[in-house]
Amino acid sequence: MKKVRFGVLGTAKIATKVGQAIKDAASAELAGIGSRNIETAKAWGIQHGAPQAFGSYQELLINENIDAVYIPLPPSLHCEWTVKAAEAGKHVLCEKPTALNSQEVATMFAACKANGVQFMDGTMWSHHPRTAEMKAVLKSGKLGRLRRITSAFTVNIEDTPEQIRFNPALGGGAIYDLGWYCVRAALWAFDELPQRVYATGEYHRGVDINAAVMMWFSNQRTAAFDCGFDMGIRKWFEVAGEEGNLVCDDFLAPTNIDAPSFWTHDESGSSETHLSAGVVQQTEMVQRFCEIVCAGTLEERWFSESLDTQRVVDALMKSLQLKKEVEVGDA
Repeated sequence: MKKVRFGVLGTAKIATKVGQAIKDAASAELAGIGSRNIETAKAWGIQHGAPQAFGSYQELLINENIDAVYIPLPPSLHCEWTVKAAEAGKHVLCEKPTALNSQEVATMFAACKANGVQFMDGTMWSHHPRTAEMKAVLKSGKLGRLRRITSAFTVNIEDTPEQIRFNPALGGGAIYDLGWYCVRAALWAFDELPQRVYATGEYHRGVDINAAVMMWFSNQRTAAFDCGFDMGIRKWFEVAGEEGNLVCDDFLAPTNIDAPSFWTHDESGSSETHLSAGVVQQTEMVQRFCEIVCAGTLEERWFSESLDTQRVVDALMKSLQLKKEVEVGDA
C-alpha cells in the first residue's frame, strides 16, 4: 500500500498530536506544514519532522507532493479550507466540530464528493477497537432493550485572550467543542437521530461555557449529557438497558492506553470487566483514513456521521438560544 502524503494546515496545539499520529501510521507520511507565516511553518516542520514548509495554506494545497490535508483550524475556517482542499484534489481529515452549521457541512461535502475526495472528522474515539467492542455488546441483547445513554465531558479551561473556545466568531462554546462528542455517543448507541432536544446553560463572553442537555429518541429512548469549560475533567458514559448497563469512564481517550477497559453490570449486581487492545486512537484514525484513500472509493459513513452530529448540534444551539425544546428537523 502506498503512503498517503499529508499536509497540515496550521500549527494549532492539536496539530502536534495528530502530526505524530500521521508519522506513526503505517500508510501515512507527514509531508508538509502550512502556516500564514513561513518562519512559523519552518520552525514547526523542523520540530515535528515535516520536510516541506509553506508560507500559506493555498501554497500547500497546490503542491503536487500532497495527497491529503489535516485541518486543525478554528471551526469558522473549516468550510472555506475544506472546499479549497477538495477543489485542489486533496482528501480532508478535519477537526471537529465539522463546521458552524449543517448548511456549511453540506457545502463541504458537496465539494468533496464532486472532486472525488474523502472527508473524515477528527472524532478519534470512533476509531478505537474498544468502541467496536462496546457496540457489539449493545447489539448483542445482553443489556436488554436499550433505554438511555448518559454522558459527560467537562474540562477546566482558563479564559485567556488566545483561547478560541471563548470566541463566538471562531466557533467557540461548550456544545460545539465538548458536546459534539456526547452527541456522537448518543447517535452511536441508538443508530438514529433524536426527534427533539432541549439545552440549557450559562454564557460567558458570548459563548456557552456549560450546558445540560436532554434528547428524545424513538421507542421511549432518551439521552442526557452535560458539558462545560468550568469543571474538572470528566469523560464518561453509561448506556442503560432494561436488563443491564455498560459503563466506560474514559470513552474519549483511554486513561490506561495499554489496557483500555469498560464494564457491564446485570440486574443481579454482578459485573464484568472487558479489556481491549492497547492502541493509540489518533493513529488508528489516520490509518483508517489512509486505507479509504488508498482503496479509491469514498466511504459514505464518515460523511453521514459528521452531518448527523452537526444537525443535532444545530438543534441544541437553537434550543439554548430559544430556551425551549426544538425538533431536530426544524433546526
